[in-house]
Amino acid sequence: MNDPRILAEAAGLELRHGEHQAVEASSFTVPAGCVVAVIGPNGSGKSTLLAALAGVLEPAAGTVHVLGEPAAERARRTAFVMQSLQFPQGVPLTVRDVVTMGRYPSLGWFGRLRAADRAAVDAAMERMRVTDLAARHLDQLSGGQRQRVYVAQGLAQEHDVLMLDEPVTGLDLVSARTIDDLIHEQPHEGVSVVFTTHDLDEAAAADHVVLMGGRVVASGVPAHVLTEENLERVYGRGALHRPVFGHLDDPAGGPEHR
Repeated sequence: MNDPRILAEAAGLELRHGEHQAVEASSFTVPAGCVVAVIGPNGSGKSTLLAALAGVLEPAAGTVHVLGEPAAERARRTAFVMQSLQFPQGVPLTVRDVVTMGRYPSLGWFGRLRAADRAAVDAAMERMRVTDLAARHLDQLSGGQRQRVYVAQGLAQEHDVLMLDEPVTGLDLVSARTIDDLIHEQPHEGVSVVFTTHDLDEAAAADHVVLMGGRVVASGVPAHVLTEENLERVYGRGALHRPVFGHLDDPAGGPEHR
């Protein structure tokens, strides 16, 4: 049943990368029309869960529906901004080229840009404050500028769900604030937002939090999820340096399983 109040609903969801089980069986729901933060240490399955919600990773078992449909069927209307994007080496892509790619899902690879498409690209670039960079190549940009370009590409896409993988990690203040403002503005425009983060302050500012620890450990409003008991279960006793929100580094280290 398609309940407009529910963004995503999973039942017995298991996710794998080859033989590696990244997320054990999990059942949860997250609300629509708000900001949802997915938090957990490195290797906890945050990025993997986001990929499944975005419809780019098929469940190994169980089901996941987004806005009442299988996630893979919603992919065209879901703007998914990954933590890093790969572009062909040696191809001189400009900022405008990259943002324009956000229109491809509705055009097809050989479709012609319409006036509405160009307007959407211009609006996305303006919103992410990269208009003045339009003619520059990606390799001429700082990390924060590139991230704003990638988010602009997602904005240019026709979407009712925006998903971002650690969108502000390690960015300069201007870029981080620009992206954070967007995250909290999108629900007022009818767009549901899901993003992954390591930062408890960012998670606490969300409307809903999903806490990952190889499975969905807790899902709900920040006050009910970000408790000392839940955080110690996921990060381990002694990982919390102070009983207030802040950034948590994974004591074990290692890359995020995707």
